[in-house]
Amino acid sequence: MQEHLNDPWVLKAKAEGYRSRAVFKLLEIDKKDRLLKPGIVAVDLGSAPGSWSQVAAPRLRPGGELFALDILPMEPLPEVTFLQGDFREDAVLAEFERLLAGRAVDLVLSDMAPNMSGNAVSDDGRMMLLAELALDFARQHLRPGGKMLIKVFQGAGFTEFRTAMMKVFTSVQSRKPDASRDRSAEVYLLGLDKKQS
Repeated sequence: MQEHLNDPWVLKAKAEGYRSRAVFKLLEIDKKDRLLKPGIVAVDLGSAPGSWSQVAAPRLRPGGELFALDILPMEPLPEVTFLQGDFREDAVLAEFERLLAGRAVDLVLSDMAPNMSGNAVSDDGRMMLLAELALDFARQHLRPGGKMLIKVFQGAGFTEFRTAMMKVFTSVQSRKPDASRDRSAEVYLLGLDKKQS
């Protein structure tokens, strides 16, 4: 807890009015890869507390839309359509699809992670399940040529997941932003140019 409170990224987020330090991971990746553009439709999976949505929504203006989904509550944000619910439940997914109203998605963002138990095998397995659900969502809703940025752990199932992403996207690249803790196994995979299904 003490480490978290003294974390320079946590302090910077607080000073700049962001909801969490995770914002700096997206900002760094977006600076390099230019994912957030005016006019696009983007989806933020696992959005709470909302720092990625905070940054993404204004960058999609004018003409763009951001949809956010999380099992946890999220304080409202301007220009963000939020749905609280469990991504694994058909009813929640159906409601989310209703909100999309048939619009093809240009970008899927996923910073989802399970509640960590400290057991690496269990945590890796739960992380990969979330990643597979997010990839399945992208497979179904991303337009051809669309992009996906997803957090995964470099542990059990990582190689297989990357291979699965390569079947969906023309190119898959790794990103490890400065705001990721050095000892953290997290890495972001960026899928570019979704293939025609």
